[in-house]
Amino acid sequence: MFSASQSSKAQFLDKARQAREERRELKERERAAVQVQALIRRFLCRCRLQREIRREVEDFFGTNESGSSKRSALSVFRIARKLLFVFNHKEDKERFEKLCRCILNSMDVENEPKVWYVSLALSKDLTLLWIKQIKDILWFCCEFLKQLKPDILQDSRLVNLHLTMLVTFTDTSTWKILRGKGETLRPAMNHICANIMGHLNQKGFYSVLQILLTNGLARSRPSLSKGSLTAIFSLALRPVVAAQFSDNLLRSFLIHIMSVPAIMTHLATLTPERLAVIESHDLFRKFILFLSRETQCRDVCVCLEGSHTLCLLGNLVYLGSLNDKVLEEETAHFVGVLIHMLSYCQKYVSQKKSNLTHWHPVLGWFSQTVDYGLNESMPLLTKQLQHLWGVHMIRILFSDVLSKKLLENQEIAQLPTQPVSPQNSLPMKNLFKRAFQKSASVRNILKPVGGKRVDSAEVQKVCSICVLYQTTLTTLTQIRLQILTGLTYLDDLLPKLWAFICELGPQGGLKLFLECLNNDTEESKRLLAMLMLFCDCSRHLITILDDIEVYEEQISFKLEELVTISSFLNSFVFKMIWDGIVENARGETLELFHSVHGWLMVLYERDCRRRFAPEDHWLRKDLKPSVLFQELDKDKKRAQLLLQYIPHVIPHKNRVLLFRNMVTKEKEKLGLVETSSASPHVTHITIRRSRMLEDGYEQLRQLSQNAMKGVIRVKFVNDLGVDEAGIDQDGVFKEFLEEIIKKVFDPALNLFKTTSGDERLYPSPTSYIHENYLQLFEFVGKMLGKAVYEGIVVDVPFASFFLSQLLGHHHSVFYSSVDELPSLDSEFYKNLTSIKRYDGDISDLGLTLSYDEDVMGQLVCHELVPGGKTIPVTNENKISYIHLMAHFRMHTQIKSQTAALISGFRSIIKPEWIRMFSAPELQRLISGDNAEIDLEDLKKHTVYYGGFHGSHRVIIWLWDILANDFSPEERAMFLKFVTSCSRPPLLGFAYLKPPFSIRCVEVSDDQDTGDTLGSVLRGFFTIRKKEPGGRLPTSSTCFNLLKLPNYSKKSILREKLRYAISMNTGFELS
Repeated sequence: MFSASQSSKAQFLDKARQAREERRELKERERAAVQVQALIRRFLCRCRLQREIRREVEDFFGTNESGSSKRSALSVFRIARKLLFVFNHKEDKERFEKLCRCILNSMDVENEPKVWYVSLALSKDLTLLWIKQIKDILWFCCEFLKQLKPDILQDSRLVNLHLTMLVTFTDTSTWKILRGKGETLRPAMNHICANIMGHLNQKGFYSVLQILLTNGLARSRPSLSKGSLTAIFSLALRPVVAAQFSDNLLRSFLIHIMSVPAIMTHLATLTPERLAVIESHDLFRKFILFLSRETQCRDVCVCLEGSHTLCLLGNLVYLGSLNDKVLEEETAHFVGVLIHMLSYCQKYVSQKKSNLTHWHPVLGWFSQTVDYGLNESMPLLTKQLQHLWGVHMIRILFSDVLSKKLLENQEIAQLPTQPVSPQNSLPMKNLFKRAFQKSASVRNILKPVGGKRVDSAEVQKVCSICVLYQTTLTTLTQIRLQILTGLTYLDDLLPKLWAFICELGPQGGLKLFLECLNNDTEESKRLLAMLMLFCDCSRHLITILDDIEVYEEQISFKLEELVTISSFLNSFVFKMIWDGIVENARGETLELFHSVHGWLMVLYERDCRRRFAPEDHWLRKDLKPSVLFQELDKDKKRAQLLLQYIPHVIPHKNRVLLFRNMVTKEKEKLGLVETSSASPHVTHITIRRSRMLEDGYEQLRQLSQNAMKGVIRVKFVNDLGVDEAGIDQDGVFKEFLEEIIKKVFDPALNLFKTTSGDERLYPSPTSYIHENYLQLFEFVGKMLGKAVYEGIVVDVPFASFFLSQLLGHHHSVFYSSVDELPSLDSEFYKNLTSIKRYDGDISDLGLTLSYDEDVMGQLVCHELVPGGKTIPVTNENKISYIHLMAHFRMHTQIKSQTAALISGFRSIIKPEWIRMFSAPELQRLISGDNAEIDLEDLKKHTVYYGGFHGSHRVIIWLWDILANDFSPEERAMFLKFVTSCSRPPLLGFAYLKPPFSIRCVEVSDDQDTGDTLGSVLRGFFTIRKKEPGGRLPTSSTCFNLLKLPNYSKKSILREKLRYAISMNTGFELS
């Protein structure tokens, strides 16, 4: 019973709780319903009120549209107040436009004070309300301006409307209420305008103008009208002028207005009056002085990302080009500001693409975000920046340097303009001596004199300007060539800059700059920047000048000046390497080294092609080759760097010796040298004389790289398959190699062609007619490499441009195809340079960017660029046409053939081995020395057989005939007769393999069975079986052997020898 009462009690409590919860939920629902109803009623009421107000506004503007200008200012104020109360950007756009027009119309009415909207500012009760209303209206105008696109016609009209509103109510000059007696109110009204401007500035007025300007100007063609641009710029200038050019407003103006792409150029084009206003306020000077404070300049740069910093820079440069007076007076500040801004951008310029970089058309890879919307305006920005390296600004900035006079009298000594050939190079020393003596009084530029303090104001100014241009070159990476071209446009700038450099320090020149390398001071860095700029510009100039301009016209530099400069550069680079500076160089020091080294090598390679420097000019007398070789053996870094960068300071013969040592070391490493404990592996090949090239190609092309470098023994067989007499101890292989090379380089085979004029060899463009022609070229490369590897000189004269490609010079950024073109076709070169110098309109000649060639009777058109046959050659692209044409003739046409030959050559000869030679030196390595034959050296290294000896009568006659009766040409023919090459070995006859031998013979070659005891004794004692007067001397070129009959008279020997060498009766195997 007790449990039942408990159960009923629990049920009763549950029911009571449920009832309570239901009552609470009911109350909640009722309250929520009331709240929702209130909200809906409020919303509906608000909507109704908004509709009524908007209807009232429309009625106000709709009734008596024609007489709207006569409405009272108070009525406009009231209706505006209502509109602003319910204002929505999307819904009330058109109503707001009508309000603006109504207000502007009221301001144009004549002699109706009650109609003028601005008259409400004079009402004691409404002044504050009116000021608040006009502030709101003007800010809504700004909001609309941010969204409008000036390139759309409808939007451009609205832009004009809103700008007119802003112009009208931020300045009192158009207010009719202030005319006449109202003039006394002007100070108060100006104060109201200042108040309005202050409000707009706080809200972000300059950001609005920046957006509008960028939308209208950051494109290839501006979409803002003259009136709009004038209004915007006037509005931007008003707060700055009103605040008397305070730092705060100058900062805003620079960040938001002056950073708009090419705004100054657009002002000059559309509304030049605004530039006059800028000048009247001396704004350019104020900008420069503001930014000259480092903290403020950094602050402005940080606020702008890279693209906009560059735009600000472009506008400042353009303004500077229009304000000569300010630029001259504020040069130091102007230069300092540009350096700071460029240095800021440079921090983000990257050398390569990565996930953190973006592409910029002027800066290259850039590690800040890039505003791609500005890309359309980059050509205009580039044009602005071009003023910085334009002639006008260079004359102003470098005025101290350019004002110097280099001429002491009018007569300028010039070196003879005839090209120096190897034959006429002997009197070079006297020639240069006379030139130097004559020109010493002409230019004070020829040698460093010193005397100018490096801490003087003049030197510091020039250093700063050089730092500016050097920073420009390293920052604006994509227009670097434009900058260099601009800096080299004035012919006298670089010579005068060199003269200025020569005057620096107590002694001038080299010592000062070497001291700077060891000092990590700001002054030293600035001096080195001057040297670096000089080197970069000079290198660019000499690279783009052709031989006529360098040697005959001597543009910018006289030849004797190039000699002096190259001597300085040579010493500077040598000291940098030898003193260990380059080993640990980083950053700016490394850049300086590459800059100076690049200029040095351009001069050296120019001198290699055509001499301008005296003999031994490039050698370092204080560098002992033995010391260098010892350091190389010890793997000293400085010795390796010297060999890598300036091998020309080492005498040529020492470099050849070094090359031979490198080859010998590799042979020892590969086990290719005979030792007491092991013999090298020998490869045997059998060659049919009638099919020498085919057999050689088939058997040798399959060999491995090491086998090709090893010992190869050749056995010749005749057409019947019978072995020829003779054992190959390198001699037969030498003959085989010479014969192979003679055949493959024969122009009749059409693997190679000869140049017009000096008949030098290069790959034939039509060699593709041969089957497997690329494999053939690779085989030729291997044979040529084998000859160089074994020290066998072969008489194969290559064209200079082809030797440059063999050395890999054509991959250098400073390589110029045009400079090498004369070595291919001098007549073609003259024709191309005549196009360069053509004064008229080049398009009249009817040329296109293509090359027509007669290929085996068919006219073939080669396009130099895609679609080139339809692109005419004009004055603008004629330089490109010349370079494209030269590159096509020397590279594109024979690209695959050259690549195959180089591949074969480098499989035997490592590229780093021959990198220490110039093109002419490589030719000498291949074909021997082009110097006179040293008969004493030949006599010293001659071996005698068959009874002959050094004191034998016939031998004495032979040496006397060679020395006194034969001409140099005949001596060369004699050498070719016995060795198959007319040139002596580079290191002398001690390196002729096999050594030169003379053997006494009694019978003809077909009866000769070799030396016997009897024949040796007869030869020794000059006993003849019979008079050999009818027989000619013969030779075995494979053994470098002269077979000489035992003649009875000297005259007979002279006659027979002369006849034999002229008939070239060699190539006989004993």
